[in-house]
Amino acid sequence: MGLRPGRIVREITKQAWTRYSTKKPRKSYVKSLPHNAVQITSMGNQKGYYTKRIDLVSQRPIQIRDNALESSRQAANKYLEAKIPNQYYLFLRVQPHHVIREIKMVFGAGADRIQKGMKHAWGKPSDRATRAYNGTIIYTARVLEKNLPFVKEAFRRARIKLPGSYKVKVIDEIYGTAPVAE
Repeated sequence: MGLRPGRIVREITKQAWTRYSTKKPRKSYVKSLPHNAVQITSMGNQKGYYTKRIDLVSQRPIQIRDNALESSRQAANKYLEAKIPNQYYLFLRVQPHHVIREIKMVFGAGADRIQKGMKHAWGKPSDRATRAYNGTIIYTARVLEKNLPFVKEAFRRARIKLPGSYKVKVIDEIYGTAPVAE
């Protein structure tokens, strides 16, 4: 069985029972964590001089799986690297800490005789997600004003791969030290 569709787990309906403690493992609700698909959170030139900050902001409560975050990050970064190499700084502001549980189901003939006892079912950890609420910043990019259309297009490409609805906020913010004129 492969990966289940994201529509199964995108709504935030219940309290997050995802406590995982490395210092006190007996206090953990989750005994083992699934693999995290998001490994890189900071891309581009961090030490550059930028005049604009652009945020991709969630407009409603949604749960985003880690593989959706990773694919949107790759789409945005690939576009920015092709159009304005080394003239941007893009970073992911959320981390997938929420553990998604799945109850393994048997389908087919005779499955009703094999599976019993679904009352108060807990499930096994299968995937990770992040919980984004109304106004949560998902991505932040810093660029010069002339490169603003490229970041808007990169965020459009990233939005396609994410569930939910998002808006782009542009903020005037000077970041870094200005280059010295010779």
